[in-house]
Parts: sequence; C-alpha cells; structure tokens
Amino acid sequence: MRTISITSESFDPAERLRTFTSAAQTAGAIVSFTGLVRPHSTSGQVTRLHLQAYSPMTERGIENAAREAAERWPLDALSIVHRTGDMAAGDAIVFVATASAHRRAAFEAADYLMDYLKTEAIFWKKEYTEHGEHWIEPRAEDYADHKRWQT
Repeated sequence: MRTISITSESFDPAERLRTFTSAAQTAGAIVSFTGLVRPHSTSGQVTRLHLQAYSPMTERGIENAAREAAERWPLDALSIVHRTGDMAAGDAIVFVATASAHRRAAFEAADYLMDYLKTEAIFWKKEYTEHGEHWIEPRAEDYADHKRWQT
C-alpha cells in the first residue's frame, strides 16, 4: 500500500494513522510523523502559514521519493499527506507513515521521506506573524540531514 495526497483540506493525523495501521497488518513496525504549524517563530507569534505546491511537479517528486524509499528499505506500506493553503497554529501540515517487518527500516524510511519533503519537495511556505510576513526556506541543518541519504 502506498498513498500520497496533497490536499488543501485539513486532516486528522490520528485517523490517518488508524487507517494506515489497519491496512498494514503484516508489518512488525509502524513509524509515523506529524508536522504541525508552530505557534511561534523567530519572527514572533504565528497568525497563519500559507503553503503552495506546483502541480504536477510536486506530486511527481514525492512519488519518486516514495519509490526510492521502497527500493532502499523493505517497506510493507507508506503514506504521505501534505497540506497546502492557509493553516493556523496547531494545524497538521504533514503526515508520514511507514510500515516494515522491522523498526529500523520503518524509522529510516520515514526520516528519509521527511528530509525529502523538508528540502526538495516543491512547496513555497509563507509565514504570517504580528510583525509581518516572510517566506520560509529550509535551514542549513535541513540540507545536512537530507545530504546524509545521498551516500
């Protein structure tokens, strides 16, 4: 099972995990990650976050990353959900789940997918605070995390 969804609709990460777990019954390990809109940033109190994707390039890139993860690790299933549009603090932005016979493969595949989504996926993020708005770029640490998978 491999599901990938880019949506402007809010989603419930707990419900996504229940659905994923139910579908991945042969797995010995399931790892999930949920990314949320932070209430604070270095620019102040976050009033909203806006994400844009470039379809169909964004979807193709995520599909390729999912395919690569399935080739690198023995996965029984994976799921990726990524939001676009306007979101408030506390809203779920991203959900990644991986299932495998063993925990290490599930952890590494989920980590790999998140590193891809953070640095390579074609999304534009704009953060709005009480002090104004600005575009968010990946940090040097994010690129360093992603680079470790290239060896």
